[in-house]
Amino acid sequence: MSGHPLQRLMTDRISRFQSLVWIVCIGFIPLANAQQTTSGMTIPVPAHDSATTSLTIDAAVALAQQNNPAYLQTVAGQRSAAAALRSAHGGLLPQLTASLTGQYQQGGQQLFNGVALNTSSDIVQSEYNFGLTYTLNGATLLAPRQARANTRAVDADVVGAQENLRTSVQQQYFTTLQSEARARLQDTLVENARTQVELARGRASVGSGTGLDVERAEVALRQQQVQQIQAKNQAATDRVRLFQQMGVPAPAQVTLTSRLPLDIPVPSLDALLAMAQRQNPGIEALRLREHAAQVGVTSARTAYTPTLTVSTGIGGYTYQYLDGNFLVNQASASLTAQREACIQTEEVLAAISFPNTLAQCSMLTLSDAQASAIRASNDQFPFHFTTIPRNITGTLSLPLFDGFVREQRLQDATVQRDDARYTRREHELALTADITAAYLTLQTARQTVALQDQNAAKARQELKFVQDQYTVGIATFVDLTTSRAAYAQAENDRITAIYDYHKAFSVLENAVGRPLR
Repeated sequence: MSGHPLQRLMTDRISRFQSLVWIVCIGFIPLANAQQTTSGMTIPVPAHDSATTSLTIDAAVALAQQNNPAYLQTVAGQRSAAAALRSAHGGLLPQLTASLTGQYQQGGQQLFNGVALNTSSDIVQSEYNFGLTYTLNGATLLAPRQARANTRAVDADVVGAQENLRTSVQQQYFTTLQSEARARLQDTLVENARTQVELARGRASVGSGTGLDVERAEVALRQQQVQQIQAKNQAATDRVRLFQQMGVPAPAQVTLTSRLPLDIPVPSLDALLAMAQRQNPGIEALRLREHAAQVGVTSARTAYTPTLTVSTGIGGYTYQYLDGNFLVNQASASLTAQREACIQTEEVLAAISFPNTLAQCSMLTLSDAQASAIRASNDQFPFHFTTIPRNITGTLSLPLFDGFVREQRLQDATVQRDDARYTRREHELALTADITAAYLTLQTARQTVALQDQNAAKARQELKFVQDQYTVGIATFVDLTTSRAAYAQAENDRITAIYDYHKAFSVLENAVGRPLR
């Protein structure tokens, strides 16, 4: 019987069937790997070598806070606010001024109050002055309060920008993880499709399949490879966008390593709303700006109060003729005129028998010592100053009518205060709606993950069952293709549900204004 043709045919069929079973078992390996990769409540990151850079979600947020240009622009506003606060406090201090002036004047005729003054020498002058002025009014006293409120509002803006940046980076981080998970799923599906090609060829070789099944399997493999390429391209694009959000160039190799649990407890909706009203940086910034606007109204009313101004200072001046003999010649001419007048007077007195004192008139001459002293007194420029007498001036002013400018400023300040109040109220209502919507979305996303996980498990079981049927010839290749497409869709939907949950959690955190995990 061992050599009977029917027995040899049966033996050959059994051997080929065992080979098909072995092929099917090999075909189940990628599916089992897909089950290990995509089942459960988390998607683990594949192992990587020591040369690969690891990037957690917290590290991504920290890098973004250090390098994101838009966020750094917001942070730079703190310096301007701090400078404004220092300036407001500086308004309570006296103002100090210092000046040093030099002047050159050519000799010649000049008019002063209609009188012609002649000088035959060029003149140089210098003057210094240290002035102190102190001005005090209601606006000056209120300026530090208003600037302090604006500074705190800017600080709250920075916190809000930090939360927005954190949410933006988290969203892109989750999107990148989602794209990478889909790319890994496509790798698994490509291996499964390639196994289906081998299985179809094996069935065709033993006569239990057709060449059409082989062609269909090859077409399905190429279609799956196209989806694999597209998925990997999307993952690479999302990775580039992630590092764009972080403000740094993407490394050659980097692995996103954060684990993402789905069982994080969430406070109740009422607790979240109360938390947001207390801590949301956007609402806090609006409250502070409303307070600053209220101070601005009070400051505008101080325009009806008096202003006190006190000023004093010290100074000195120099005045020098460039011609060193100019004053000597003037003094000599003056003495000559006095001597001549003295002689005339003495001659008249002598005629009426008064004692002759002409000797005294001869003494009205300029000696060399006197000329040297005059030249020394002229040598003043630029730093031999003559002190200017000190003075103190105090002024108390009260504007009575300024063309309704004060009234206009008061109305503008009141409108700004009202606008700030309405804006704060509007954002508080929007905050309540945003938190409520984000909370409901998060609850829906959590339920969706559980249902999609069940759907993916059922689709995985169905695919395995149809593969078994196709192996023994009960199901057609069309049934197998349909089941594999359903499995791929279920896995994609499950991956989408997982990361939609994490994105919804991030949106809720952003609405509350602080991390919740």
